[in-house]
Amino acid sequence: MSVRQTLLAILDQGPCYGYQLRAEFDRRTGSTWPLNVGQIYNTLDRLERDGLVEKGDVDAHGHVYWQITDAGSAEARTWLASPVERSQGTRDALAIKLSVAATLPGVDVGEIIRTQRRTSLAQLESLRSATYAGADRDSPEALAWSLVVDSMVFAAEAEARWLDHAEQLLARHPDHALTLELSTERPKRGRPARAEASVA
Repeated sequence: MSVRQTLLAILDQGPCYGYQLRAEFDRRTGSTWPLNVGQIYNTLDRLERDGLVEKGDVDAHGHVYWQITDAGSAEARTWLASPVERSQGTRDALAIKLSVAATLPGVDVGEIIRTQRRTSLAQLESLRSATYAGADRDSPEALAWSLVVDSMVFAAEAEARWLDHAEQLLARHPDHALTLELSTERPKRGRPARAEASVA
């Protein structure tokens, strides 16, 4: 999630002060990813340094309103018009845990999968039964909440399907074929070459 671009997109609607930006972020994301105000002010300081926002008026309560610059508006528009590219190098903690566990002697990978599946399915059930807390279910805030929660539901469903796939894949391999002994080859200095995943 890009806090930087999200704040710029909100500021492109008009000047806001820090706590107001946090409230606007919550309204527009269904309050599913809490953002602390310290993170907002740190991001605003960096945006100001980069010439994308500037401090504006101060109201009677001492709130400093931040306003977007032309360069900031251009960056917000570019962000909104650009696809989100998910890096192939993104580390998935669960995939790494299972891949390492599958190569260790004496580890019951099947039990790890069953434990994870219980947790994943409980989370999925919780997400599916979640309801919007606001009064107006046809409001823009309700729509924003639904988009975020539905995304989380689909991700949880995909995780459950992947766990089924991993269980079937591991079942096709005898335990002794999976174990990796510590290598006796001394690694060279520097980073190992990355294996590129080919996508047809």
